[in-house]
Amino acid sequence: MPLYFLVLAPTGPWEVVSWRVLLSFVFCLLLLSVTRSWPKILAIVRRPRLLLWTAVAGALIYVNWQVFLIATLTGHVLESSLGYFINPIVTVLLGVLVLHERLRVTQWVALGIAAAAVGVIVVGYGAFPWIALTLAGSFGLYGLVKKQLGPAVDAVSGLTLESFWLLPVAAVQLAVVGATTGLTMGTAGAGHAVLLGLAGVVTAVPLLLFASGARRTSLSVMGLLQFVAPILQFAIGVWLGEDMPPERWAGFALVWVALILLTVDSLRHARRSRGVGDLGAIT
Repeated sequence: MPLYFLVLAPTGPWEVVSWRVLLSFVFCLLLLSVTRSWPKILAIVRRPRLLLWTAVAGALIYVNWQVFLIATLTGHVLESSLGYFINPIVTVLLGVLVLHERLRVTQWVALGIAAAAVGVIVVGYGAFPWIALTLAGSFGLYGLVKKQLGPAVDAVSGLTLESFWLLPVAAVQLAVVGATTGLTMGTAGAGHAVLLGLAGVVTAVPLLLFASGARRTSLSVMGLLQFVAPILQFAIGVWLGEDMPPERWAGFALVWVALILLTVDSLRHARRSRGVGDLGAIT
């Protein structure tokens, strides 16, 4: 994702996000027609509670997209990777605060280490990691909202409605960009126009695959797979030569320790749960 959006220069983050919203909506409409899923989305429209939750999900994913693009296009890929490293920890914290889940000792230790990591970055590096925390918080809350929606809203219908709610925001942003710096669509060559036009597909496909994959695999596997994206983003940020002083290394290292603790704890708990389930089946 960071490399893709960097190639879209000179298009700025506000214009890119606007095209992501508009073209994701168009792409989802095509998917609904091809899969003949219009009855599903009409059933959701008849339920105001579900509609409200899709609007909330749309607002959260918009914040996530916008902050991610600002970070990527202003040389803060490393901080965006930190946000997605923190995301699993935020998810655990939301489980406690919102769903009133009980944490095991290891999980509490991991949360404490993560909090210490933020403190190290703020004090040692001298900057509050607002990009990282906004990305982690917005995507963590987005996952919580998707959990509230549950199986009542399928992946395509959900993303269609989320994009629909954001259409006015995208239209206003395009108008403002057009009136100030000017729109870049069609002004930087055919190749650039094609890449910018594919922004909707590049945006929609990973979200749809994530929503579908979450129903087909265990949470422990999903948790491990979610580390792949921030690891790749971190590697890209280092490759691009972004600043990585010792204080920032210390903060990242603490986050990685917290994630290792969470991962080991989750895998051990999953094995125990399977063992109990197998024993129950035998008896």
